[in-house]
Amino acid sequence: MGVRALAVVTDRLSLIYHVLVVVLSAAVAASLPLTLTVVAQSLLVYWAVIENEKIVLVCTEVAVALLLILGFGHVKTSWQNRRLAKTAQAAGMVQFSSRHRVLARRRTRKLKARQALMRDIMIIGSTGARTLADPAGDLHVAIHECRTAKIMLLDPESAGAVERARTIDDPAITVERLRDQVGRTIGVLRALGAAQARVRVKLYADPPIWKLAILGDYAWVQHYHPGLDAQALPEFVFVHGQSPTGLYPALYQYFAARWNDPSIPEYDLTTGTLIYRDGEGNVIRKERCD
Repeated sequence: MGVRALAVVTDRLSLIYHVLVVVLSAAVAASLPLTLTVVAQSLLVYWAVIENEKIVLVCTEVAVALLLILGFGHVKTSWQNRRLAKTAQAAGMVQFSSRHRVLARRRTRKLKARQALMRDIMIIGSTGARTLADPAGDLHVAIHECRTAKIMLLDPESAGAVERARTIDDPAITVERLRDQVGRTIGVLRALGAAQARVRVKLYADPPIWKLAILGDYAWVQHYHPGLDAQALPEFVFVHGQSPTGLYPALYQYFAARWNDPSIPEYDLTTGTLIYRDGEGNVIRKERCD
């Protein structure tokens, strides 16, 4: 009974809405001749006043020219922005995040925590010190609230760590500091307690290229520029959708290829050993890391 009553009310509201639209359209159409007549008379009166005033006429022409320039400029900008928006939509990009503003970083941290809640997350980072270990980091809350986590960090004893420290134009960034940062991140992951069982870590040896965090249906991407701190660069967000042109599947496949690479060992958080596997996932050797 309630559903039928709701349907009747909805139908009546829709009918009233269409009647009002028709009445309003008729009123506008009926008032057009009178409106145009008033506007034309006003223009004639105005022109009779200024046609012999050269200064006023020149000022009017300049004002009209400026309005036309601004109008065409706005149309051009809107058209360009629309093209960029279509390009971003085709790629599946839904957000562009700058890390310079405090409020933006706080909003990003909350958004990542919400997207990672009870979801499988996959992370590729450098040391993880500022994103995972730091309590104010973007993914610190996410690793506590996710369902499972696969994390790839830079091996601090590898040639990639040496190259990363060398290319950053900051004397404070050294191999020793990178080693300390990775150690701090490992310590935070070990301190997860019972939740540690759902976290897996691998250490890669080549210089980092992408900072990637796949949180459920969202992929956050940031470029590790050879000569810049990652905090100075923007972060892009791509969403998983049905469009074949979206970049989310490519980012997901990139992580999967890196994670399944048999040359990248897994770090056992319990024993502190590096576990090497073959292409079929069988353990071939273990090395003490700590």
